[in-house]
Amino acid sequence: MEYDTRHGGPYDRGGADSYYRRGFKPHYYSGGTMQSDEIPEALMTPDEIKAYTKGFDDNEDLGDFKDWG
Repeated sequence: MEYDTRHGGPYDRGGADSYYRRGFKPHYYSGGTMQSDEIPEALMTPDEIKAYTKGFDDNEDLGDFKDWG
């Protein structure tokens, strides 16, 4: 399945939450990250939650995490 990987979208936010070790909390932005409305899990469709989860899991599998040095 192809996922929309736009900045701020569900797949992107899942990957970012994993990268920054923020934990699993499905959400996305209606436009750009931090520059538009945040859509919480309660308002997400099953496909959007699936995309967030895939982004999170893909980054977990890669092991690509922020080095806080």
